[in-house]
Amino acid sequence: MSNEQYDAVVVGCGIAGLAAGIRLAERDCSVVVLEKSPKAHRGGHTRFTESFRIPTADIDLDVEFNVEDYTAADFYSDLMKTTNYRADNDLARTVTEEAADTFEWLTEMGLDWEYQAPHSGYTAGRVWLDGETMIDDLIEYYESLGGEVRYDATVQDVIRADDGSASGVSGFVDGHRVRFEADAVVLAAGDYGSSKEKRTRYFGPGYGNMKVRGSRYNTGEVIESAMDAGAKSDGEWGNAHMAIIDAGSPDIEGGITRIDGYQYGLILNHNGERFVDEGEDSRAHTYAKFGRRIFEQPYHEAFIVVDSKVVDDVAHMGPSRAITADSIEALVRRLDIENPEQAVETVDAYNEACAADAAAAYDPDALDGNAANEVDPPKSNWALPLDEPPFTGYPVTGGMTFAFGGVAITSDGEVLDTTDTVIPGLFAAGNVTGGLFYDNYPGGSGLTNAAVYGRISADTAAEYISETAPRQSTDD
Repeated sequence: MSNEQYDAVVVGCGIAGLAAGIRLAERDCSVVVLEKSPKAHRGGHTRFTESFRIPTADIDLDVEFNVEDYTAADFYSDLMKTTNYRADNDLARTVTEEAADTFEWLTEMGLDWEYQAPHSGYTAGRVWLDGETMIDDLIEYYESLGGEVRYDATVQDVIRADDGSASGVSGFVDGHRVRFEADAVVLAAGDYGSSKEKRTRYFGPGYGNMKVRGSRYNTGEVIESAMDAGAKSDGEWGNAHMAIIDAGSPDIEGGITRIDGYQYGLILNHNGERFVDEGEDSRAHTYAKFGRRIFEQPYHEAFIVVDSKVVDDVAHMGPSRAITADSIEALVRRLDIENPEQAVETVDAYNEACAADAAAAYDPDALDGNAANEVDPPKSNWALPLDEPPFTGYPVTGGMTFAFGGVAITSDGEVLDTTDTVIPGLFAAGNVTGGLFYDNYPGGSGLTNAAVYGRISADTAAEYISETAPRQSTDD
């Protein structure tokens, strides 16, 4: 086994790991980022992302954001409400309060953002990006600061010294065992949702067949190695961000194949029945949980149905073609819904429950209050009758984005052990951690969480290194 020494080692090359690596390099630490994938596939799930939730009202840039008055308090409220107030309060406050500074820090590196929403339905402050380009730009900046990246680096063990502190990691680089010794270790290797075995173990039978939207390399071994070394687990291991995606999406690494705008129409299963309140909330606060509900339907499939009044507000980003017809009966048969007669009855009953003036009050960019309460389930907003042909349908399924379980951390990014004591020298950020997301997920906040805690964990690690290095050199 060969040995290499650094001030800090970062495991993972997505936004969490690169934010940590950049911050450590800015603070004059020698740092290496270990990336499991080959160079051509670097970046983890960040490579496949597209948006970053931010409190636009708290950001001083001469640009026009999609929602100008979205504050850190709004972000915090959305995060807590969406997770049914189960999110760790300290973690949630830190993410939302540090999001603006972190965004401005990233912007100073020259990242290229889009400031206006690509389509209707975005009600929170965001910016948009190309994930692959973001990774390339961040690595270029990181390497300009003297940081190193090692690819094909599979970490198997988190090493702890005799005094209990983290002292490095070991694993294989290009097939050869290497031990990376360091004063601080930052874990940022993502979640376990790309593992068929772990999806089946934590989510249940059938979930091994769920399509994976992001990187094939996020399989959770780093989380397990941390827990083997004494780290405490946290979060909701049996739940995840499972988006509504095109049923024809690739089995893995499909990226952005969502179908947005489902909230303006109906979602039917093969029995011809509705099973969610499509208008419960804005898309960003329902798409991650509705994907799971869809996956649990017969054949792991459902169908979004809209009419010509709202079809232009649907964003179809998947590889399959939309299906159209001049009647609901013809459409549901072309969609191959197993019980087309029930599907027609469901749409007829829904249409009768809609208000006569619903179309006049329709607002795709706000909770418009158009409700259909005399059906089960009710529809709370955007309840417009499907009565203007042509009608359009989209077969959809649920797609794995990332899982909600991980290691426990403090709001300073320090990893806790099973007695809730900080493990000296061990830090974590991003989807390798748990405690922030439960039940559901507010769209665009995962990238924000990873960037914020990548930066915070690096600052805490740099302080730890500066405090311990003199003692260690004296001991030597």
